[in-house]
Amino acid sequence: MKNIQLFMVLMLVIFASNIAFAQKSKAEKVTFKVYGNCPQCKDRMETACDAKGIKMAEWNVDSKVMTVVYNPAKITLEQIHELIAESGHDTDLKKAPDSVYVKLPDCC
Repeated sequence: MKNIQLFMVLMLVIFASNIAFAQKSKAEKVTFKVYGNCPQCKDRMETACDAKGIKMAEWNVDSKVMTVVYNPAKITLEQIHELIAESGHDTDLKKAPDSVYVKLPDCC
């Protein structure tokens, strides 16, 4: 009887730890507009998203849509918008600082 109880407790602990782990690593995928013009802009924006918690970032030059896969336990959507704005590109939520925007290449 003791072995069965020990087994049940062990299984409960394993099950609970798997649930907790799965919740921590849950990634979300979002899309939003980011304003830019060229492949240089694309490189700049995607490089800006090279941060902890962001698994993938891809900007489409034609549609101006950024697709980001990220872990909300490590970074917020607002922080992602801020990273992109700090690279010189406006998003739907954040405007790029003028001091950074004026330093972009002429094509941008």
